Amino acid sequence: MRGHRQMEFQEDFWLPITVDTDNISAISPFLVPQDHLGSRGIFYAMSALMFFLFVFGTGINILTIACTIQYKKLRSHLNYILVNMAVANLIVSSVGSFTCFYCFAFRYMILGSLGCKIEGFTAALGGMVSLWSLAVIAFERWLVICKPLGNFAFKSEHAIGMCALTWVFALAASVPPLVGWSRYIPEGFQCSCGPDWYTTGNKYNTESYVMYLFCFCFAVPFSVICFCYSQLLLTLKSAAKAQAESASTQKAEREVTRMVILMVLGFLVCYVPYASFALWIVNNRGQPFDLRLATIPSCVSKASTVYNPVIYVLLNKQFRSCMKKMLGMSVSDDDDSSTTQSTTEVSKVGPA
Repeated sequence: MRGHRQMEFQEDFWLPITVDTDNISAISPFLVPQDHLGSRGIFYAMSALMFFLFVFGTGINILTIACTIQYKKLRSHLNYILVNMAVANLIVSSVGSFTCFYCFAFRYMILGSLGCKIEGFTAALGGMVSLWSLAVIAFERWLVICKPLGNFAFKSEHAIGMCALTWVFALAASVPPLVGWSRYIPEGFQCSCGPDWYTTGNKYNTESYVMYLFCFCFAVPFSVICFCYSQLLLTLKSAAKAQAESASTQKAEREVTRMVILMVLGFLVCYVPYASFALWIVNNRGQPFDLRLATIPSCVSKASTVYNPVIYVLLNKQFRSCMKKMLGMSVSDDDDSSTTQSTTEVSKVGPA
């Protein structure tokens, strides 16, 4: 019975150090605090950070969804995609960040193997939906402003269909570890969970899963984002040059350029740490590394539930004015008028 219990635990986590299997329960991340990985102060600081992400990430994304429900003028095709991303962020913050806050407070994965799988799956699902939503936003902006399909009108039903597609893609990436292709295990300080990047030569085929994630869930959407936004910037610069005397066109070009830079930087900050870390592990099997470093990509990814809404929603004047109204704050007439003017000017820069 004792031997079976040890095997069960070792199936659900990985340790980069030689451990006496007779004493595996003394270091299992599901049984005891992981104080060998850091001081209590570090664990409590991480718990405080996760609590901050839980509170602000949950609050700002609920507010985004509530605003769209209350104000009919926000129900445009672009805002549907923003709401789709808010729903994904809400899943990550309310489940992933809260679970991490709770486990960091106890200094180990107190929720056990099942809780680890749930946290890893929901964080992966929400993160992938958010990632693909960023690509969909870039694709939508390219279609609407650059008009590569001529007079094709991107409508709400197209946006809803593409939002559904983001969930299909996300499930295709997050479900495999639940059914045997890789697995969800504790990572970093062993208080959060993610795909198994570490083990090799086992029944889980972790190397192929990591490459699948890198190609399908990083390289493809990143290529879409880079292509669409580069074309968008070229179109805007061409329009601004042709209308050099128009101050409003010049202003629109500057605003969109600034937004594009923030969007691409936000994508890179969120997903490059995970992608680079996973690739390094896969290509440097057997090389020593500090397991605690795996906490960095996890924290940066969960932080996207806060900074993505800031970039995509709070910098959207229409959303911002509606949020102010919902919170009982005063809204100047300039907010709505500048939103309408900016939208009109940017829509006009595409080819006829």
